[in-house]
Amino acid sequence: MGVILDTSALVALERQLDRPTLPEQLAESRLWMPAIVWAEALIGVRLAGGAVKAAQRRARLAEIRDLTTIVHFDERIAEHYADIYYECARKGRLIPQNDMAVAATARALESAVLVGSADEAHFRLVKNLEVVVLK
Repeated sequence: MGVILDTSALVALERQLDRPTLPEQLAESRLWMPAIVWAEALIGVRLAGGAVKAAQRRARLAEIRDLTTIVHFDERIAEHYADIYYECARKGRLIPQNDMAVAATARALESAVLVGSADEAHFRLVKNLEVVVLK
């Protein structure tokens, strides 16, 4: 099984005191990170509030990135994105666009999406998407 990392999960993993660890059921999973998630992580580095903190944050995030494969938004993912937008719009419950891109990546790769608890609810609005919450 593959797992797509959402930014909320990436941040939670980055904040772990020891080496970042995935939930046991995902330990053997292939990890992917949508390029938009990496971009959001880099924004966090730039907003770190100082060069030392930024360097520390970037190093921790790089450890996690090195465990993943960056996935670029392509035509196949764009098709899923359009479907998800349509499905959510019909229900009158759009989710943030970057999260739609994450969900589309997961559906295109037939993978679960790993999220932090704060983002769980809106990912659960996307049909045919396995959502795993990082506790």
